[in-house]
Amino acid sequence: MSTYAFRAVDLTGVPARGEMDASSKSVVSDQLRQRGLIVLDISEKREAMKLENIFQRFKSVNLRALAVFSRQFATLIASGMPMLRSLYTLEQQTEDDMLREAIVSVRENVEAGSSIAQAMESQPGVFDPLYRSVVKAGEDSGRLEEALDRVATQLERLDALRRQVRSAMMYPAVVFSLALVVMIVVVAAIVPVFVGIFDQIAADHPGTDTSLPVMTQITVAISGFVTHQWYILVGLTVGGAYGFFRWKKTEKGRLQWDHLKLRIPRIGDVVQKVALARWSRTFGGMISSGVPILQAIDISGGTAGNAVIGEAMDEVYASVKRGGTIAGPMAGHAIFPPMVEHMVSVGEESGQLETMLGKIADFYEAEVDAKIKALTALIEPIMIIVVGSVVGFIVISMYLPIFSLYDKIK
Repeated sequence: MSTYAFRAVDLTGVPARGEMDASSKSVVSDQLRQRGLIVLDISEKREAMKLENIFQRFKSVNLRALAVFSRQFATLIASGMPMLRSLYTLEQQTEDDMLREAIVSVRENVEAGSSIAQAMESQPGVFDPLYRSVVKAGEDSGRLEEALDRVATQLERLDALRRQVRSAMMYPAVVFSLALVVMIVVVAAIVPVFVGIFDQIAADHPGTDTSLPVMTQITVAISGFVTHQWYILVGLTVGGAYGFFRWKKTEKGRLQWDHLKLRIPRIGDVVQKVALARWSRTFGGMISSGVPILQAIDISGGTAGNAVIGEAMDEVYASVKRGGTIAGPMAGHAIFPPMVEHMVSVGEESGQLETMLGKIADFYEAEVDAKIKALTALIEPIMIIVVGSVVGFIVISMYLPIFSLYDKIK
């Protein structure tokens, strides 16, 4: 997708300028004509490949900053402030650089005659399909401030869930990283010192059997590989990571990876509950905001964070399109526990689907909290045992030949 700068005029001759992200000039032209504009010029905007532009591709918008923006935007609109002035105000006080640039782009497109939802389409990296759909539904119904309030609440809960998972995994990740660094230092710096001692003993006693035990031979071989063939290790690591991420970005690879995560003992249970909490919160929020049901099904499946749910929602989409129910196809997928299926079914029958989905989200968010605490408590002793075993193996393998050679020399 490229950025295009355009010049146009409306039917009254008022000029309009702006920028738009699109796949081609024809797409830009079509969107401008839909707004009732007469296109004068469209040119692709080329930016220099600066270092910050390269890193920008890997950056994502801060959910908390986006939630604050949404809440403030809703407040300004509800107070009667004009749309452009509201955007100017938010543009000046937003601290997140990526979000500020997106607000500037939205404001410029609104000045050119776009609606808010249309203007947000030019910034898909900041305003995802979920956000844009809720905003569009709010604009169409004349309740934009209510839609922004709902999306702000949803973003806050999603951000809290994400922070909860990250904070729980932070301690094990730090401990594992430090242990890995210590082991590399031991193998690369300390083991060669012992190897020099063993070689010196063998040279001083040529008639003595100075063969090393198997444990020591393994440690010495690993040390030699790390110190002399480190480039192979780095190449394999970088190549493996690159191949893994390329595979995971494909549709098939992502689905296989998400299936695999669900099968990991204990961890899979947490992954499932996190995905269900995100899905139900997103689905319920979109329905309560007035987003069409088929669009809500499609977007909630794509933003659940797990391709297995996305695959299941494809069947739900087909079922609803044929006139069927939402709960029916869910029964055939193990990712949805029976409780979820029954609550969705009751919500459909009673006309309170968004309420039931909210209760499902509340339940699984509480479950995630409990499961993560239990998982963290389990991971800590396992890591201590693993790290202690590795360090113990290295220490024993280094001191064992010293006592063995001493007995032989004696």
